[in-house]
This record gives sequence, C-alpha cells and structure tokens, in this order.
Amino acid sequence: MIAKIRSHATADSVDRTSARTVIGDQGPSGCWFPKVLVMAPVCARSVELRMLDRTVFLRESSAVAIDHLSEVFDLIEVRGQISGAFAVRGHWVTQSVIASPLKLSVMVRGRCRLSTDGLDAPIEMEAGDVAVLTGRSWLRAEGGAGDGPPVEFEPEAGKYALRVGGADFAVDDVILGGHVELDPAGAALLTQALPAVALIRASDSAAPALRACVDRLVEEVTGERMGAAFAVRQHAQLFLLEVFRAYLGQAELPPGWLRALTDDRLRPALALMHGDPGRPWGLEELARAAAMSRTSFTVRFRSVAGVPPLTYLNSWRMLLARRALRDDDVRIGALAAQLGYTSESAFSTAFKREVGEAPLRYRHRIRQAS
Repeated sequence: MIAKIRSHATADSVDRTSARTVIGDQGPSGCWFPKVLVMAPVCARSVELRMLDRTVFLRESSAVAIDHLSEVFDLIEVRGQISGAFAVRGHWVTQSVIASPLKLSVMVRGRCRLSTDGLDAPIEMEAGDVAVLTGRSWLRAEGGAGDGPPVEFEPEAGKYALRVGGADFAVDDVILGGHVELDPAGAALLTQALPAVALIRASDSAAPALRACVDRLVEEVTGERMGAAFAVRQHAQLFLLEVFRAYLGQAELPPGWLRALTDDRLRPALALMHGDPGRPWGLEELARAAAMSRTSFTVRFRSVAGVPPLTYLNSWRMLLARRALRDDDVRIGALAAQLGYTSESAFSTAFKREVGEAPLRYRHRIRQAS
C-alpha cells in the first residue's frame, strides 16, 4: 500500500497553567479532529493519503501468491490523515465526535481508557497500542491520575499548530490520532471487513514494526531536520500499511473480502478471478482450482467472504470499472467487453445496480470532483 500525504500548519494552542498542550482543528460539521503533535517548527503541508494509480504485485507461482491486498487498495480511493495528537499530564478526559468511517488512535506514551459506542467497557490502552475504530460516532479518552475530578479539555476551533511547547515525554500522556476518508466503494469494503474496534497491542507480534513507524514519525516532527516534511509523509504511509498488516495477522477476521484474501483454500480461485476478471468463470471451474467440490467450495466461500463466489467476482469487476472510468478514457463498450459483459447495456445495468448511477454519469461526476 503506497500513499501520498499532505498536512496543514498553523498557530500554537498551549495551556501552560495546566501543563497540557493540544492541537487540532474543526471539521465542516463543527466536530473536533485532534492533529499531529510537533515539537519543532517543521514546515508541513496538508496531508492526503492516496494509493498509487497502478498496482505492482507479484504474480502467483509455485512459491509466491499474488499480493491481493495491494491490488485491492490500488483500486479504491483512500484519503487519510495522520491527523494529530495531544500531550497532557495529570488526571484528564476528552471526547470528540467521529465524522470519518475509519479512525486511528495511537498511544505513543503513557496510558488511557478509550471508550466509544458499541463497546461494553472502556479499552485500556498502553504505550504502543493502536486502536482502529470503524463506523463509530464518538470517542472518549481518559487518563492520568490525581485527586478530584479529571480536567476536561476541548481544543479551540481553528487550524492546528505545528509547534507545541511544554510537552515532556517522560511524564505526559501522548496520543497520536488519525482518520481515513474513503470513497463509497472503499468505505463499503473496509467497514464491511473490519470490526467496530480492532485493537493491536504493543505485545502483538506485529507491534515492533508499528512502534518503529510511530517512533520515526515523532522523531521527524520533533527533530528540526532538513527534509522533515517529506519524511513525515513517507513514515505515515508505512504506518498505515503496518496497521493493516498487523490486523491481518490476528487470529480471526470477520467474514469479508479481507478474510477471503488470507484464506489458503480459496487463494487459487481468487487468483483466477483477479487475474482474468473478464472470463465467464463458472462455479465448477473455480471449485476445481480450489481442489474442492462445487458445494463445499460455495459454502466455504460464502462463510469466509460473506458473499457467494460470483457475487464477489461481480464486485471485483465493478471496482475495476470504477478505476477505469476514473483514470482512463476507455469507451464504455470496450470496457464492458474487457470485463466479460456481453453488451454495453448489460454492463451499464450491472454498474448502475452496484454503484447507483450510470457509467458515464459516474465518470463525469468523479472527474469534475477531482
């Protein structure tokens, strides 16, 4: 998963009397988005995460399988932000509205209790833990210790600061936040594939790579070194990749395309559908590739992917169609033939049923928006 990032910079927001420093900005709906903690005046630009236009992936051989994850992420529009942080000491609490389908929360230093809708009890987070919140509407974090009620804070509305003073990593709780914005296709895929809250612990086997990404991000934004803005973009790309790798390494994934990509039994059939989507694949042929009976293959595919095999194939074709309409000038009839449809009208009907609008209208809207 390769990405491009941009980030915005503005004035400081520092409360020295309570020994806390907060940065953030306000979204279009008035809700708070925490922003990146930076200890030095590093020049930054607005951060945008986007996948490369074409996938570079390994072709399946006897030893190496297609990198289907890179292939899928290449097709969906993903714009995300490593969007901020705060450093605070003492007993504290803060909460905000979540306006994006995917929210990331990283405990850089210290510990806190994280709550969100859909959880029976708060999650205890320690240094190195990462939480991925999917389809949640609010987030509350509480940490620190001390007598009396916690100090509740909410950053002032406006653009976030790039220089932060008063933070002490030896004693402060430091949380790094982010969110991912998705087009409708990407939102449908990822929210269907991820649980309400996915927690990656610092003790997990994949945590060292994640921790290394976080440490480099913090180092770059606090180091006042030449090329820091470029380095932040690159490390943020790797961080998001490591988050998904870590999640994929967990024992049990919910049914969906993400789980299907990791299923060894289904991999040969998926390789056929992904490698030649325009071919009129039948269940018998796909089941034979997976060395299963047609009935066993269909039952397993539905239980793992959450949909029947041919429904998955149609969705994959529609993702390819979206990319072609977004990025290329291919004629609708030629695209229909490439994707295995017998006529332009058959393709247009399938596309409108899946996407909600005709192919030409989709192309015009997407290009106008970009």
